[in-house]
Amino acid sequence: MLASCIMTRGNDPFIDEQNDPVLLDQWHVVASIAELRRGPVRTILLGRRLTVAIRQDQPVAHHADGAAAATMLHLEYVWVCLGQKPARLFDIPELAEPERRVVHAGSFGVRTSPPRAIENFLDLGHFPYVHKDFLGLEPHTEVPPYRVSTEQDGQELFARDCRFFQPRSAANASEGFIVEYVYRVPHPLCAVLYKLNPLDRDRQDVIALFCQPVGPEQVRAHMLVSLLDDTSDDAELIGFQQLIFAQDKPILENQVPLRLPLSPGAEVPVRADAMSVAYRRYLAALGLRHGVIAA
Repeated sequence: MLASCIMTRGNDPFIDEQNDPVLLDQWHVVASIAELRRGPVRTILLGRRLTVAIRQDQPVAHHADGAAAATMLHLEYVWVCLGQKPARLFDIPELAEPERRVVHAGSFGVRTSPPRAIENFLDLGHFPYVHKDFLGLEPHTEVPPYRVSTEQDGQELFARDCRFFQPRSAANASEGFIVEYVYRVPHPLCAVLYKLNPLDRDRQDVIALFCQPVGPEQVRAHMLVSLLDDTSDDAELIGFQQLIFAQDKPILENQVPLRLPLSPGAEVPVRADAMSVAYRRYLAALGLRHGVIAA
């Protein structure tokens, strides 16, 4: 049951979402395996302080009082569930393909709600303005129509047939072209992007964003890339993704409100926002309360 404590910010009431049952029973990324190889990580998940480590090749996580939390290794990360009935955790089969480069591209603290961070990741329309000369370029600003669908009994959301001109779509791109995208939301706070590889346009690179909900207006965003790139070194791959995220961060931190409104009409959508509208409906259908302004 949701906690009944009411907080006020100005004249607006907010529910204390720390015990949001939707997120308590989800698995959440808290650290990459590469990060933990350097030593234990102290972090915060849904307002709870955790210490995470690898012991005898297995992940362990403890609360501040020493109690253990459920953990698992998956997709190059340690995931933690704070609830009693862990939800099914999605997979990304492409990561197992031997010719791919799988790289943890960084973890970024951002002063925004976790759903805002995911919505920004799903937004094609901001490319020419926020990522000029990389993921977009004026006057190529139009977002052609694309298809949005819910699948897996409403547990996953997809946007297909997304197309956008990008002057430099990846670290190994040498020229601009119209890039085809597929967006996938398999978890309330995780999103996966499949985009055409600039050198082999019959195959797709994979970029995943896993948002760790520190609090309702604070997120730690973990980025994983699985690329078909045998020319760039790891530093170049990481540097490109970190540059893109650094351009997004000030936009996210200056959005008003920081929490994502779920009420229809709270923010005026245009045709390019079809995935954003669908994502908000998806969260509302799940009953999410953490980091949102409920309908």
